[in-house]
Amino acid sequence: MTRPAPAERARPGHGGWGRWLRAALLGLLLWPVLAWAQPPELRQFLLQRTPEALYLDARLAFTPHGAVQDALLKGVPLYFVWESSVYRERWYWTDRRVVSQRRVLRLAYQPLTRLWRVSTSTEPGGSAGAGLQYALHQTHDTLEEALAAVARVSRWRLAEASQLDSGAEHYVVFDFRLDLTLLPRPFQIGLGSQAEWAVALEQEMRVPNAATPDAPPEARAASAPGGEPAEPPGR
Repeated sequence: MTRPAPAERARPGHGGWGRWLRAALLGLLLWPVLAWAQPPELRQFLLQRTPEALYLDARLAFTPHGAVQDALLKGVPLYFVWESSVYRERWYWTDRRVVSQRRVLRLAYQPLTRLWRVSTSTEPGGSAGAGLQYALHQTHDTLEEALAAVARVSRWRLAEASQLDSGAEHYVVFDFRLDLTLLPRPFQIGLGSQAEWAVALEQEMRVPNAATPDAPPEARAASAPGGEPAEPPGR
């Protein structure tokens, strides 16, 4: 019986079976990481243009996993950032950014009281977590309640009516993310390569061309987050 030449002899793992096995093993190893890396889910996204201003109501849903949840339970504060920019379209040049807003929320667990605290920054342009000042503090019994407060904005004033040119087309770009630059420095090392820390979502929506009268508080409460998810239209 003639044996194949060494160059023709099949090597273990070199054929299709080996490639399939390696792919399957890699998928099993990456599955938890891919699950953690899922972006927040957009549940509501509504722009309202009134004679006074442009407002945003938005609601997201997300759950931290792995190292993120461990850090929270150890009392490490996490900083979540809402940012929005209103643009005016220009056919003859790049679109002009009219105004930008920024909101930082600090989420921290208090082991002694076993409560979760959400603090809202009063400095929209702040960039250093330790130096931010907070005016609004809320406490919650569970992490789920605290995350719901972090992932929701209501009647967020994005622009004044005078900043929106009548007869021009405008759109809003907003993003929500876990800001790693605001974490204590020891926790920032190597986080960029860990998928579970990649909590971010970006959305774009056209601004209504015409202003509508502001709804009474009862009507706004009836349409507040908690109803059916709204389909977020694009530009």
